[in-house]
Amino acid sequence: MEKIAEQETAPDQAPESNLGTRERVVRAASRLMQRQGYDGTGIKQISKEAGATLGSVYHFFPGGKQELAVAAIRHGEREFAEELAGNLRSEDDPAQAVLACTRRLAESLRASDWVDGCPVTSTALGTAGRLPDIQQAAAEAFAHWRHLVFEKLHQAGIAEPDAHELAHTVISTLEGAELAAQVSRDEQPLLTAGRHLARLIDLYRAPAPTA
Repeated sequence: MEKIAEQETAPDQAPESNLGTRERVVRAASRLMQRQGYDGTGIKQISKEAGATLGSVYHFFPGGKQELAVAAIRHGEREFAEELAGNLRSEDDPAQAVLACTRRLAESLRASDWVDGCPVTSTALGTAGRLPDIQQAAAEAFAHWRHLVFEKLHQAGIAEPDAHELAHTVISTLEGAELAAQVSRDEQPLLTAGRHLARLIDLYRAPAPTA
């Protein structure tokens, strides 16, 4: 029964001390791989960070680091999806909502001393071409984030094909700007990206010229 209870983990926002072993391991893996990448993070380091034994890690993840990385990506995806959805709801105007997203991303990145970038990209990039399960989990994460942006744009009256393309542009631009901000230790790339994305969205919302 103890093992079953450990798997019934608390919500993502619960304090670390209240979490079961499996969730602590997943959070530790997500945090470390976000900062160090897949290849730079070892199972022993994850177990130490999580306050768990190696036996516990392999009990919950018999597939080892690859299986754990997939769980870590899904955890990071959920966390960012909640943040993104909240930011998009914060403004009725989609252009202002995306601008708010970039501002809050900049604030979070600065608060982490520029170490906590995208919770998916760092893990997935080091596995490109060799670990399809991780690539698939990352692809699903980006697809979900794009869908959240698409819904906001479409609800604001932007035509479906345009909303799909804009959603791709928004997520791709945020990813690139966040990386640039992280490398330069400067929020300006994110803030600049937000302003330009807002202008682009406004162009699609502008009324068509009359004949």
